Amino acid sequence: MHAPILAPSILAGDHANLASSAAVVEQLGLSWIHLDIMDGHFVPNLSFGPQTVAALRKHSKLFFDVHLMLDEPHRYIEAFAKAGANEISIHIEPTYDQLGTLRRIRELGCKPGLVLNPGTPARAVEHLLGEVEIVLVMTVQPGFGGQAFRRDMLPKIAEISAWRRQRALNFRLEVDGGIDLETAAECRKEGADTFVAGTSFFNAPDRAAYAAAIAAL
Repeated sequence: MHAPILAPSILAGDHANLASSAAVVEQLGLSWIHLDIMDGHFVPNLSFGPQTVAALRKHSKLFFDVHLMLDEPHRYIEAFAKAGANEISIHIEPTYDQLGTLRRIRELGCKPGLVLNPGTPARAVEHLLGEVEIVLVMTVQPGFGGQAFRRDMLPKIAEISAWRRQRALNFRLEVDGGIDLETAAECRKEGADTFVAGTSFFNAPDRAAYAAAIAAL
């Protein structure tokens, strides 16, 4: 298994000063930050676009884990790659050329990833596992932070982890939604190694202790 990575979600940070939220993550010695990109169509919320990512890139050396919650993600990967994304994850649910998009993300110098919503079975991404660097299992319905973790997603995490082991693949297995110290441990037990935490991280009374507890998994 990969060593665990905590990727705080800047969606839960201070939107009046996102650079300061990214700086908090960096000051704690963490290496990743998660950026949720929402279009108001695929999910019922709006967040920010490539200009914001580019502005943050000027102030941060963090690994930018960019999650595109878009109806047409293939139309925007060049913009986010140019803005400074290190990894771009796309959803399997919309109808577009997923394989071509994943390969184009890699051509642009970014790590490609796939995302599954709670209602999407693991088998939907099975045929593309050899093309990705990360698989993100949503453990809430995406769109808003602060939702309760869905434990019915644990078997899906375990299934994808088993395929990774059986096929000797090396992608990271990420979880996002309702992640805290308790639910992270449950996901780790099933094979997850990358943990997106928004509300639980930015609202933690001691963020350094929180980060250390995730690393202890």
